[in-house]
Amino acid sequence: MLDRVRNKRQTSQLYHVEMDTVRRESHGKAYNETAQDTWDKQAEIDLEARTDNEQEAAMMKDLVLKNRSYRRFHEDVEIDCQTLRELVDLARLSASAANKQPLRYMLACTREKNELIFPTLAWAAYLKDWSGPPVGERPSAYIVVLADKEISPYFNWDAGSCSQSILLGATEKDLGGCILSSVNRPILKQALNIPDTYEIVFVIALGKPKEHVVIEPVPASGDIRYWRDAEETHHVPKRSLEDLIIG
Repeated sequence: MLDRVRNKRQTSQLYHVEMDTVRRESHGKAYNETAQDTWDKQAEIDLEARTDNEQEAAMMKDLVLKNRSYRRFHEDVEIDCQTLRELVDLARLSASAANKQPLRYMLACTREKNELIFPTLAWAAYLKDWSGPPVGERPSAYIVVLADKEISPYFNWDAGSCSQSILLGATEKDLGGCILSSVNRPILKQALNIPDTYEIVFVIALGKPKEHVVIEPVPASGDIRYWRDAEETHHVPKRSLEDLIIG
């Protein structure tokens, strides 16, 4: 669960600092204790009235901002299969086109199974001189997202929303991941003995993030390619909100 109590306390502290600043600017230093008490009580009432919606919105945005595409991990931090089951349960509860629910999942949380999956993946198309994470920085677990074609051919609608739910859940657990669609599907299918009924949609790599990822505005050149600097900080250009909303 998200720690509402902790965030609520922090929000309350920030709120009182802001209120005190406004109070001093508005009234100088001539306000008395009775006025301050009244102001503080009203602040508490206002805070209680607005906390649930506004704080939850802030918490959600923080979770989305923290949910980056991580490609380097602390490989020695293990993820057990129960954690993977909890993440898939979030996907299970997500929206599904016509409620067909065609997606299926294969879980990998052991070294042996992880070693079958890793060689089938390509990691970062824009990083031409980087072939993927070395030993020690590889994912601790994977979720292979499959689609049962006999249930529905329209599984791509589900795949995006369900994978986002998985990654947001991982982020809330202080984990991170990356959706990989560049997969050698024939080899992976053979390695994991995946029946012909299922199509490999993509693979979600998971682990304890080791890299720092920052969001920055798209430069004047319009180049949207992510890149790494000399300190190995991963930079991700994002278009502005004004560029996205067209009417």
